[in-house]
Amino acid sequence: MGSVLFLKLGAIFTTIALGWIAGRFEAFRGGEAARILSNAAFYLFAPALLFRATARIDLATLPWRALAVFFVPVVLGMAGVYLWQKRALRRAARAQGAMPEAAAPAVRAITAAFGNNAQLGIPMAAALFGEAGLQIHLAVVSLHALVLLSLLTVLVERDLARAAVRRGEAPASLAGTLARVVRNTVIHPIVLPVLAGLAWNLGGLPLPGPLDEVLVMLGTAVVPLCLVAIGLSLGHYGVRGAARVAGQLSAFKLLVQPALVLAAGWAVDRGLGGGLLGLPLAVIVLAAANPTGSNALMFAQRYRSQEAEATAAIVVSTSAFVLTAPLWLLLLGALGGPLTR
Repeated sequence: MGSVLFLKLGAIFTTIALGWIAGRFEAFRGGEAARILSNAAFYLFAPALLFRATARIDLATLPWRALAVFFVPVVLGMAGVYLWQKRALRRAARAQGAMPEAAAPAVRAITAAFGNNAQLGIPMAAALFGEAGLQIHLAVVSLHALVLLSLLTVLVERDLARAAVRRGEAPASLAGTLARVVRNTVIHPIVLPVLAGLAWNLGGLPLPGPLDEVLVMLGTAVVPLCLVAIGLSLGHYGVRGAARVAGQLSAFKLLVQPALVLAAGWAVDRGLGGGLLGLPLAVIVLAAANPTGSNALMFAQRYRSQEAEATAAIVVSTSAFVLTAPLWLLLLGALGGPLTR
């Protein structure tokens, strides 16, 4: 486990460091270079990856009980962070006599909830749990962006619509606000390709070879682009000013979220007569324990909100993951049941 973990973390940090070094040069200085890379990933490369993943997934074979045990506590925890931050930011803005930043609660919620389940989680699951565990993890990955990003997009677009109404920039009618939220949620670079991929999947259509090759080529660029963008953002924003909030969000991601999933899995296993302890529970708990993923930065840069905090949280949580991941594995082993199959 140790060699796999450190190898993947070493590759991630090396790529981030290359982005940070590039940011020292004139051609990449300033936050705009990071934003351009992030936009390229968000609007072009990630949609290709998500469309292909959802178009190819076998919905009939998904482990629905394990997925419910993962997503229900993760979504509830994410909603809790959103409400907590919404209240805290509103209170802080009121004390300063200003308006709270509309997108900030949703950005902080995704930073606390969205894990690095692809570039770090997939090789970790394969190495630790074998093919059976990898299949469960891939089921989580296939729905991860669809569930979390869709919900957060609805929340942030609703908040932005309400803020626009307060500024007199949008119609105050309920119908107008709802129409704007629905339009901006569906016509979205993350949500729309997922919905299109699901429609393609449900229609039983195969992906033509040339189209599949293009999608694969575009999808493989997501990870390096995002990691370099994180390095550029880190060089531009730094960590110091965002360290306190980044530490809080990282603690939630690494400790609270997996604890919620573990508690839910334990309760379901006891209530439904077993079947989750051991490999299934270990896979979903470790998926919940993965550090903050680069989608948090893409989301922050999409809405130009809390970019420094998202960058700092990715770096802080990924560093701390070296310590927290073995602790979760030890705890899961102590609870009983084989962690491989």
